[in-house]
Amino acid sequence: MSSLSSQSYKGATDWYPEDFRRREYVFKIWRRVCERYGYEGYDAPLLEPLEVYAAKSGQELVSEQTYQFIDRGDRHVAIRPEMTPTVSRMVAARRQELAYPARWYSIAQFMRYERPQRGREREFWQLNVDIFGSDTRHAEAEIIIMGDQIMREFGAHDEMYTIKINNRKLINFMMAQYLELDAIQSQLMIKLFDRKSKISPEVFRDQAIDIFGDRSHEGLQKIAHLLAAKTMADLPESIRDSSAVREVQELFTLLERAGVKNVVFDITLMRGLDYYTGTVFEFFDMHPENRRSLFGGGRYDGLVGLFGAEPLAAVGMAPGLTPMMLFLESHKLMPLVPSTTEVYMIILGDAMRGAQKLADQLRTEGVRVEVDFTGRKLDRQIKTAVKKQIPYMLFVGDEELSHEIYSLKDTQNSTEHKLSFERIVSTIKDRRRRPSQDDELDKLQD
Repeated sequence: MSSLSSQSYKGATDWYPEDFRRREYVFKIWRRVCERYGYEGYDAPLLEPLEVYAAKSGQELVSEQTYQFIDRGDRHVAIRPEMTPTVSRMVAARRQELAYPARWYSIAQFMRYERPQRGREREFWQLNVDIFGSDTRHAEAEIIIMGDQIMREFGAHDEMYTIKINNRKLINFMMAQYLELDAIQSQLMIKLFDRKSKISPEVFRDQAIDIFGDRSHEGLQKIAHLLAAKTMADLPESIRDSSAVREVQELFTLLERAGVKNVVFDITLMRGLDYYTGTVFEFFDMHPENRRSLFGGGRYDGLVGLFGAEPLAAVGMAPGLTPMMLFLESHKLMPLVPSTTEVYMIILGDAMRGAQKLADQLRTEGVRVEVDFTGRKLDRQIKTAVKKQIPYMLFVGDEELSHEIYSLKDTQNSTEHKLSFERIVSTIKDRRRRPSQDDELDKLQD
């Protein structure tokens, strides 16, 4: 019998402790910003009826990317590929009971059957932030400002990323009134614009010609005019005077007042999911080796109403873990995240019984302690502490227990001090309060 493979499922990730710590660092920043703005955490089932996604998420997502199966109760279910339909269902279930605006967030796991590539996996984690019950530009501005605050909390600066903004009302007006496309042609053109950055100009042109048909010459000229517009002032006059443009201008004003400066208007930004109804936006990495979309979101006012409740205004965004970690690594913003264990207790001689008692006392004071009870030689115990990246080593033998003075050694810089129990506790807790980047995780764990 052949041995089983030690590899994880294709497109999924094994989170070893050092990777798990980096993941937790990102999650804790996300939680901190969300809760700072008054958002409450929630969670939901991993499985949903397939129809939840079929209604509005888009045919490509449901037909090509969703993990789906018939369960033992003969129900057609899917592993969630996104959270927006689920959270809309949850809000609809308690539509009359909730206080509005309702501000919710979750950090959850998803699966999509896609071709694994840099920054895109089949199993992935993402933050979902949504505000329900406000149809004003202030709700859209708040979500985008929170996205900007998340980036800044990680240490990012304006030149590292840009925020692209468009509006689905503007897109629909542009397709129907300016390009004069029917409903089917409009959907095809929206999908084409959404893929523009991923295909060659020649392929884009040829597919646009197919959509326009006999009107391709005039249509291509109009598209060229649209693509040349770098600001809303550059848009054709018939579009520039629309109410949708005024919505975008109002949003830009609110963002500017909040100090969000790196915002640009992008007429090609579509956000492919079918449920968006107004503002759409995307945070984009400007690093030359990682130029890619980081995350996005927008307004989706119609989704709650699909679940039998009264329609409800909603805006949300969904930063993904893998793109965020790639951003931090590309810009050298990912700190060294040490072990969550603070002290590795090294036993000298036959002091195990007293050492275990000392460890329990330290744990009672909130210190995170691992005891080496292997009986190995001193050098082997020290190598283990270093390899595990545990910040401190505490040497405990009969003499130390007798005098109640112990050697505490900093694993990183090798400084060593003889300290009492109380001083060990205060030293560990003082370390958690250091302002350096390397100790960010410890501050969050306090």
